[in-house]
Amino acid sequence: MLIGEYTHTIDDKNRLSLPVKFRQEMGKKIVVTPGLDGCLWIFTMAQWKSISEKLGESSMLSADTRSFNRYMLGGAVEVDVDTIGRILVPDFLKDRANLKTKVVLIGVQSRVEIWNEKSWIEYKKVVEKQADSLAEKLGQVGIL
Repeated sequence: MLIGEYTHTIDDKNRLSLPVKFRQEMGKKIVVTPGLDGCLWIFTMAQWKSISEKLGESSMLSADTRSFNRYMLGGAVEVDVDTIGRILVPDFLKDRANLKTKVVLIGVQSRVEIWNEKSWIEYKKVVEKQADSLAEKLGQVGIL
């Protein structure tokens, strides 16, 4: 399971070192794709296969489905993890998530999210204020 929060830097060549714990669980090849809420998502190859198959099974007749598939699948990139645990974040994804030198990697069970450090801090403050009401809502639908 991918969990935890880690602050790292992206170097001037767009290389980002993955936390050791994430490297051990994710393998030597991963997929980086646009995420939601302004971040990027990283998936293992197996997890990505499952997600892309589900997206591919959705109806091409729905404009919303086509748009979301273009967003997720069109923006996805297979990335190698080098021998010292770094990945190369393509410019178009780095720009899309407004990633600067400092980024935060968040383990969210089956994926890793890459956030601009300032955006993550702001987002986290908002969610922390809502945590009680979010938990109550999730409890009402049987998730918690």
